[in-house]
Amino acid sequence: MAEKLAPEKRHDFVHNGQKVFEWDQTLEEVNLYITLPPNVHSKAFHCKIQSKHLEVGIKGNPPYLNHDLSAPVKTDCSFWTLEDDIMHITLQKREKGQTWASPILGQGQLDPYATDLEQKRLMLQRFQEENPGFDFSQAQFTGNCPDPSSFMGGIRSD
Repeated sequence: MAEKLAPEKRHDFVHNGQKVFEWDQTLEEVNLYITLPPNVHSKAFHCKIQSKHLEVGIKGNPPYLNHDLSAPVKTDCSFWTLEDDIMHITLQKREKGQTWASPILGQGQLDPYATDLEQKRLMLQRFQEENPGFDFSQAQFTGNCPDPSSFMGGIRSD
């Protein structure tokens, strides 16, 4: 049932008309997907994840991404992998349930409607996690959705 509430599609982060990466999020993490350039050995790529900053690139070149993050992450639980010419970066949210409008601070923000849809989906994920015997996949909100990270005292951490 929880997989029904997983992100249905990825968001594109576009700069100057070019897709830089795709991303999605869950209650606990933000995932970035970067298509790697062809003919570059996997050992040449690097990714440095800091609490509030992300740097990605090819060793010996200026970074492809070198930006502050929208919110702090847990560096000890965040990681990156390379698979099928895609760099997958998993950023563990420091504040579980927080809705990110973009992974990059001040850039590529989702429009208010898309942000609201994300917040509603994360809230349903929270309900599903807290009530595993129920199926919230068909539930809908009317009106404003509360913030999943702070609703009714916040998310339990047990």
